[in-house]
Amino acid sequence: MTVVVKVGGDLVKDERALDNVLGDFKGVVSKDRAVLVHGGGDIVTEIATKLGKEQVFITSPEGFRSRYTDRETAEIYSMVMSGDINKKLVTHLQRLGVKAIGISGLDGGLLRAERKKRLVIIDERGRKRAIDGGYTGRIVSVESSILDMLMNSGYTPVVAPVALGDEYEILNVDGDRAAAHIAGALKATLVLLTDVEGVILDGRVLRLVKQHEVEGLLKKLGPGMITKVYAANEALSLGAPRVVISSGLKDHPITSALSGEVGTSFMAS
Repeated sequence: MTVVVKVGGDLVKDERALDNVLGDFKGVVSKDRAVLVHGGGDIVTEIATKLGKEQVFITSPEGFRSRYTDRETAEIYSMVMSGDINKKLVTHLQRLGVKAIGISGLDGGLLRAERKKRLVIIDERGRKRAIDGGYTGRIVSVESSILDMLMNSGYTPVVAPVALGDEYEILNVDGDRAAAHIAGALKATLVLLTDVEGVILDGRVLRLVKQHEVEGLLKKLGPGMITKVYAANEALSLGAPRVVISSGLKDHPITSALSGEVGTSFMAS
């Protein structure tokens, strides 16, 4: 079995949570092929602010909240994601005895994306308007042979969600969406770790969602979860057999999610 795990920025920043997640990830690697995809948007924001580059966030009509990425922001994003965060995770895994290799979507054209020419957003007055797309990308392909080669050689890829555009420019892509495309390309089970127990509706955690139920579910969710559910649906459509959204703060967060003990599982209809 192949497993793709996405760990968000909140978990990367919390040393105790990160120890817990990566310790469990080591157990997964000992049994199965595995890829770790990471986020870190809050860390990007902190460093960009220190560098004097204030970050701007936008919301789409569908409720997706994202970073507006101009050229300078794209360069900072790549520097922090592919450098600081990625290498922190690689060294942590090496310390645990995992043969980890850090790689970004730029390397070998692992993640190719189409630059968004225009973005439709909801402005501060609640009106729709179009703005320049900046350096945000829509993933169009995954060179999964790179990941297969590394895993078949006994290495564990740690992927930073930065993509290569048509004109070889650096593009910001969402980490959950990147993980979804990677899982789809590898036909792998996807685990999206977050800071909540799963998809919560009417005060309870949904345990199983069929793919045909996703469209209706999206209308009931807030911006914090909507991107993850959309990514889960995308992964299934691309060929992933199963997706689990679960908390990275629990004991054995990955193995318990894979066993079905916790989290929300998404399956094809």
